[in-house]
Amino acid sequence: MVDSSAARSSPIGIGPEPIDSVDARWALGSYTAELDERFQEGFDANRAAPPESGDFVPPRGVFLLVRAEGTVAGCGALRTEQDGTAEIRRMWISSTLRGRGAGRRLLWALEDHARRYGCHRVRLDTAAELDEARSLYASAGYVEIPAYNDNAYAGHWFEKSLE
Repeated sequence: MVDSSAARSSPIGIGPEPIDSVDARWALGSYTAELDERFQEGFDANRAAPPESGDFVPPRGVFLLVRAEGTVAGCGALRTEQDGTAEIRRMWISSTLRGRGAGRRLLWALEDHARRYGCHRVRLDTAAELDEARSLYASAGYVEIPAYNDNAYAGHWFEKSLE
């Protein structure tokens, strides 16, 4: 967990991490625990359009960790599709960093990886309960689109052109 006073003054680092590392597993566990708490009927990651093996591994994708003062404070994943579309998944920022630009920086980093992989657009989904996520995506230029997947928890689907 990140000390909130340190989070305010410390530099935030974002970088690739193997999805099976201890730190990545901790971040994903924190992500699922928060969703389980926030969703009225809980959260089961297996019902949320689970990734295939290798989805978040170059060259098909990437998994990024956010660190503040060397402590894991967020994560996000990107997977690519053959049609030049990338999808952002599992984006989470610790409550101690929310409102301080870490989510926007993570989103930009994921978009940069999508561009490096030759993608021309990015898609993502989010739950209706996650107002702050929807606000972030809208302010970053994402537009709401019809459902493109069968994620049981998604209530909103977004897309952004990278061109």
